[in-house]
Amino acid sequence: MRNECKETPLQFDLLASDDSSAARCGRLTTRRGTIDTPVFMPVGTQGTVKGVLPEQLQEIGAQIILGNTYHLYLRPGHELVARLGGLHRFMNWELPILTDSGGFQVFSLGDLRKIDEQGVRFQSHLDGSAHQLTPESSIAVQQALGADIMMVFDECIPHPASREYVAASTARSMRWARRSKDARTDGGAALFGIVQGGMECDLRRQSAAELIDIGFDGYALGGLSVGESAELMYQVMEWTLPLLPAERPRYIMGIGTPENLVEAVARGADMFDCVMPTRNARNGLLFTRFGKLSIKQARYLDDSQPVDAACGCYTCRHYSRAYLRHLYQSNEILASVLNTTHNLYYYVELMRQMRTAIVAGRFREFRTEFYRLRAVTGEA
Repeated sequence: MRNECKETPLQFDLLASDDSSAARCGRLTTRRGTIDTPVFMPVGTQGTVKGVLPEQLQEIGAQIILGNTYHLYLRPGHELVARLGGLHRFMNWELPILTDSGGFQVFSLGDLRKIDEQGVRFQSHLDGSAHQLTPESSIAVQQALGADIMMVFDECIPHPASREYVAASTARSMRWARRSKDARTDGGAALFGIVQGGMECDLRRQSAAELIDIGFDGYALGGLSVGESAELMYQVMEWTLPLLPAERPRYIMGIGTPENLVEAVARGADMFDCVMPTRNARNGLLFTRFGKLSIKQARYLDDSQPVDAACGCYTCRHYSRAYLRHLYQSNEILASVLNTTHNLYYYVELMRQMRTAIVAGRFREFRTEFYRLRAVTGEA
């Protein structure tokens, strides 16, 4: 017998739509606050967004962050986190948290994992110990962490893959989605279904239809940014996003570049996450309105300008490119802190600008200007 949650864990209000595209602006209400969409979620894989304090995240304007079931299950353990008051208290973050199911991580383990109908058996990348994640245990871990938005357990299908593999994997993920919903007991936590189907249009349509039939609080597109071209990625979005209920939030998992975000918003997506801004920051790659800036380059040795003169982040208000290059070349921890602060601010501000443009009926102009600046040759 299915375990139905009587509470309404999530509300999505559509506030504005763009006439020139499928872009939309909304407000997502969770038990720990409201989120304006489109929204970018910084990734806090192990209970921390690398390089920044939770207080800094709030100052930047982050509205929600992502935590990872696989990593927190292995270390320090979801039972410990639950005993200490849940992930919010554990990491001192009061705003909403979305947890992924752990599926992407276990499936990226290659020979260290084995898939069957029950779930996935795998060896820990930390110590080689044996573990199993199933739809039921994934939901149990996410509930123990205290997530406000949980994801069903699924398989992230690699690309390229044979149609036979994609079809079998997608069908199994749909069975796991139903089991994930049946396993939910926390009526205050929302649960999103994940559309799979690889790069096959009919399988994406079938997956979306089955998830809608099961019924979820929101819907995500999984299995993207796994090696396909940007053009194919956008094509999958165009196939699938219009099939999802307009009154529910639409989340595209694991993308991506600023260009990816603009194009996904134009196609009707609401929520995003990616490690790109934080990982690139640690490698000295900064995002600006003109494109990417590699702070390690010698031409910034004595450059007194900020990373981007139009940026309002803490880093750009106080530090020069020359200083940031010096920190990076000296392998100073502060380099990661200041670079991450800038990159996350850029991503959060990009989403804010898109929301403003959609509400004002100027998304087409925003999109045109976004690409015009990137075509400018010069400093970045």
